[in-house]
Amino acid sequence: MNVIDEIKERLKKYPQVNYTETDNFISVLPASDKGFTVSLEINQDAFKVFYNGWHEDFDDEIKALNCFAFGLSAECRLKEFWRNGEPYKWTLEYKDGDYWTEDSTTGLFNVSFWQKQTINYLQNDLIK
Repeated sequence: MNVIDEIKERLKKYPQVNYTETDNFISVLPASDKGFTVSLEINQDAFKVFYNGWHEDFDDEIKALNCFAFGLSAECRLKEFWRNGEPYKWTLEYKDGDYWTEDSTTGLFNVSFWQKQTINYLQNDLIK
C-alpha cells in the first residue's frame, strides 16, 4: 500500500471529506471557506506536503503522513497573506497551550508590495 492508499484508507473514517487524487497526488478540500486545502505529492522516493501555498519536503513517508494529518487537525493554522487580490505568503502556525506559535513561512515574490496587505487565518478541524 502506498502513502496515497494509506491516506484514503484513513479518510474512510470521515465520509464528509471531499478529496481528489491521481496516481501520485491527493488533495483534501476544505470543508468551509475558513479552511485550507491539504495535499501530498509523491515524486519517486520523496514527498511534498502542501497547505495551500505553504509546502514542506520529506524523505520519510511517516513524517509526510504526520504532516498531512496535522494540516487536517485543529492544532494547525495557516496565516495567509494577500496583496492585490492574490495570496503570496503562508505561515504555518501550531497551537502551543493557549497561544499560536509560528513555525515556517513559504512565500512568492509579490510585485504589488505597495498594495494594502490582508491577512486571513485558516484552519481545518477534521481531526480533533
